[in-house]
Amino acid sequence: MKLSYDLHIHSCLSPCGDEDMLPSNIVGMAALKELDVIAVTDHNTCGNCPAVMKLAEAYGVTAIPGMELTTEEEVHVLCLFPELDNAMAFSEYVHTCMLPFTNDEEVFGRQLFVDEDDNIIGKEPYLLINATSIGFDQVYEKVVKYGGIMIPAHVDKSTTSLLSNLGFIPPDSKFVCAEIKHTGFIDKILDDNPYLKSCNIIHDSDAHYLEHIHEPEFFIEAESKSVKDILDALVKR
Repeated sequence: MKLSYDLHIHSCLSPCGDEDMLPSNIVGMAALKELDVIAVTDHNTCGNCPAVMKLAEAYGVTAIPGMELTTEEEVHVLCLFPELDNAMAFSEYVHTCMLPFTNDEEVFGRQLFVDEDDNIIGKEPYLLINATSIGFDQVYEKVVKYGGIMIPAHVDKSTTSLLSNLGFIPPDSKFVCAEIKHTGFIDKILDDNPYLKSCNIIHDSDAHYLEHIHEPEFFIEAESKSVKDILDALVKR
């Protein structure tokens, strides 16, 4: 089954996400654009995944619960999970690994927990874009423990990426899927980093505004629209 996707979308819980990035608007836009699969991946939290998943089910869109984890080296990694409970448990763990630095809303923006009816049900007090105490070399085992998969985010980006911040791919890496944002550079990136040639490559929007959510232009081949089958497809060798 050929499924259109965008697996890197920020909600209003990310301080850099526009406040129009409500779960209802994200899912509604995905449905309008006829995307089959989405993932809302806020910085260091899965806090708005419950609302997204409720709404996605109603709209007929498959939503994968996840987050964009920031490692201690400030490398961004997408972490996707088969079940909401797994994602929320991982989110609680990551919260214990965060620097308790109070968010300045005037500088960074509000960090809003929202329900499926667009009600603000809380605010995250600590700044979510900071590095956690989780090293890149620990991410794979930590995420697998919660049943999830890791995908280094926007590896071609000049900041907050595996290649920009570490400068290389650790030889003992176990990830089998990676995200490249700019498709025009894919051949050079793969030539310069042979490890990535054995990985499944995905292309996401990293949307912080509704209009940046992808059109149905990239596709995954999966057995079905179930979260499990989609995750299996992402890590299939």
